[in-house]
Amino acid sequence: MPAPRVDGRLGAGLLVGVALAAGVVVWLGDWRLGEDSAVYRAGALAFLHGDSLYGPERLSALPPWVSLPFIYPPAAALLFVPLAALPSGLVWGVVSAASLVSLAVVVRLCARRGTLPVAALTVCALALEPVWKTLVLGQINLILMALVVVDVLALASTRWAGVLTGVAAAVKLTPLIFVAHLFVTGRWRAGLRALGTFAGLQAVMFALTPRDSIRYWTGGGALGPNQWDGAHWIFNQSLGGLVHRATHDAPWSLIVALVIGAVIVAPAVWLVRRLHARRETLGALLVTAFVGLLVSPISWSHHWVWAVPLAVLLAVRRRWLWAGAVVALFGSCVVMLVPNGGDTEFNWGLGWSIPGNAYVLAAAFGILGLAMRECWTRRGLRARANPGAPGLSHTT
Repeated sequence: MPAPRVDGRLGAGLLVGVALAAGVVVWLGDWRLGEDSAVYRAGALAFLHGDSLYGPERLSALPPWVSLPFIYPPAAALLFVPLAALPSGLVWGVVSAASLVSLAVVVRLCARRGTLPVAALTVCALALEPVWKTLVLGQINLILMALVVVDVLALASTRWAGVLTGVAAAVKLTPLIFVAHLFVTGRWRAGLRALGTFAGLQAVMFALTPRDSIRYWTGGGALGPNQWDGAHWIFNQSLGGLVHRATHDAPWSLIVALVIGAVIVAPAVWLVRRLHARRETLGALLVTAFVGLLVSPISWSHHWVWAVPLAVLLAVRRRWLWAGAVVALFGSCVVMLVPNGGDTEFNWGLGWSIPGNAYVLAAAFGILGLAMRECWTRRGLRARANPGAPGLSHTT
């Protein structure tokens, strides 16, 4: 008698149960996991108690072993309020469980046209450096990714399209690029809903905590220059990080990075429109996601969780070699094996610079390569459709 097949939802439920159990163990054992989730809870408590989110003093609700500042928009503190009801040590387990649910949802949506096992893919995704590091830190990268993926893939034809993207952008500014994605792909109503949701949440915080809101949006808080300290560290896998490392933190590094980013953005926008026109919605979304990671001044290696839907998409299309390359790159922990810290990155030389900028180089060349292939494919189709047209015929 054949063994019963494990349903994807059952597998995801087991993962969530394991995460919650691990969270209880971490709580009772007083283990030091979840630095970022501790910051989320501390920010929510500071908001509820009327304390400053962006003052020079350390957030009072932080555990003694965490000294990170609250760098998120004011609306994030409002959305983190449910975490304030949890004991400090249990927050990591709850955030990790929500992250695993989000990971399973993303895998399910990206694999829905294939026959790949969702539970198995979700477990395999845990081996990728951005994913397990997100879980260890108690980060919300997987949750934000799920909000955007659900919005763009599952809610596209509903009246709620754009709302979840706006919520994601209200928690971190980087998902604002997906608002631009909605406009670029011609989804104007969804884009306006996303902007309205983002602006509405920030407006609520201007009413509830005007001092913090003014400080944040005028550059006196987390938008200030101190946010970019350590931009040359290897784990900043963005164009800005690459240029900062190559120029030894020259004051003009960010400008150069923005210029390089503009060179990549132009063909990327064209590619997104082409893919979306062919109803390759996920492919278009992934191009936008990786462009966002490249052009953001800070893209820590754990922000690169978008490698998961990319690998799933390639596997669904039976592009096994490329899927394996993605898994190998992000599962190898290559950025953790290169010498780093202090001024070490300034002395890499060419030999260390390639693996030390692996995520950046792979995304940049991948986007440019896809744009070139799309251009040649389009040109070839036009040539076959009009064999006698000037400049298109091979016999001119």
